[in-house]
Amino acid sequence: MRKTKQSYFERLESYLVKLIQEPGADLDQPLGVRLLLLFLKGVSCIFALVVYVRYFLYSTGVIRRYPLGIQVISIGNITAGGTGKTPVTEIFARTLASEGRKVAILSRGYRRKEAPWWQRMFTDVIDPPLVVSDGKRVLLDSAIGGDEPYMLASNLPGVAVVVDRNRVKAARYAIKRLGCDTIILDDGFQYQKLKHSIEVVLVDSTNPFGNGSMLPRGVLREPIKNLKRADIIFLTKCRGDVSKVKEEIKKYNSDAEIVECNHTPKLLKDVWSRDEYPLSWLDGKVTCTLSGIASPKGFENSLRRLGAKVVWCERYADHHRYDSSEVLYALNRTADIGADALITTEKDAVRFPRFETTPVKCLYLRIAIEILAGRENFTEIINRICHMSKRQS
Repeated sequence: MRKTKQSYFERLESYLVKLIQEPGADLDQPLGVRLLLLFLKGVSCIFALVVYVRYFLYSTGVIRRYPLGIQVISIGNITAGGTGKTPVTEIFARTLASEGRKVAILSRGYRRKEAPWWQRMFTDVIDPPLVVSDGKRVLLDSAIGGDEPYMLASNLPGVAVVVDRNRVKAARYAIKRLGCDTIILDDGFQYQKLKHSIEVVLVDSTNPFGNGSMLPRGVLREPIKNLKRADIIFLTKCRGDVSKVKEEIKKYNSDAEIVECNHTPKLLKDVWSRDEYPLSWLDGKVTCTLSGIASPKGFENSLRRLGAKVVWCERYADHHRYDSSEVLYALNRTADIGADALITTEKDAVRFPRFETTPVKCLYLRIAIEILAGRENFTEIINRICHMSKRQS
């Protein structure tokens, strides 16, 4: 049996994620699992208290929010992982850039390579942020800049991408050094240090709020009632009737505009050569998958809906950093099965090491946002941003 190189932390993370997402009563679990869930529930209560106190301090001005004097669009969610922020961030940035705005996307660069925390304590203020893209060229790879920042930089020519834990510092750098007049704060709903102009919140229509518990017993990063802060809500993964989810949302925020959308496959690309294949290429093909994302089932099922026969799936923890042996194993296994290709996600592809030759095709699925309903709400928000930006400039 092959030994996976997943770290102990990744294995524990994968187990806990599966546990808190499983439906059913806690009493149906073995005693050891019930005790673990009880402990997680206690930690959730402490976490909820911390979140409440933190927002109270920001809302009362005890902790300062920093204004920038330009438009700051926050794109985030109230749950952990899997809502599809990156494609929504991309459509906002692309649309605003096409309207003549000089856009910078700010990200913390989750799980990128960085200095140990004790070094960052003394260098955070003086070190400049990392510029993944200055709007003209991509300057850093995914290991240094982070998966999502590198993806966004690669797909958005003309848009700057800046990474730093201190996004106030990153924003000021983007304004002063890169000449940006519009800021998009990736995963910004919980980042209160920077004052937001417009709050965009994503809700997964297939699993809006998990089991209703806060982390780590559930997937909520803050209480559902905090949806009241949203100006516009993107309801993602809409493939059927979402009226019940919309009714639930309106209990907490009846004023926010709602946009129904789906993450729609657009094409296939070779991981290394970037050769493109139409989606019709998948019809009837036998495929394997390799992924390290929050919701692998959705990715795998999308291939099946496109006509592929998925016969083997290798899954790692979200943001897993692959080494050559792991990718080579998946490629060889795909070849041994006699499958036509190994398919991965775009977010995974940026973390693959380079291979000059492979025993089988290795393709990634390119995803983009398709707005199904509420296009006028999205257009109105874009117009509001551009109008206010021009007025402020």
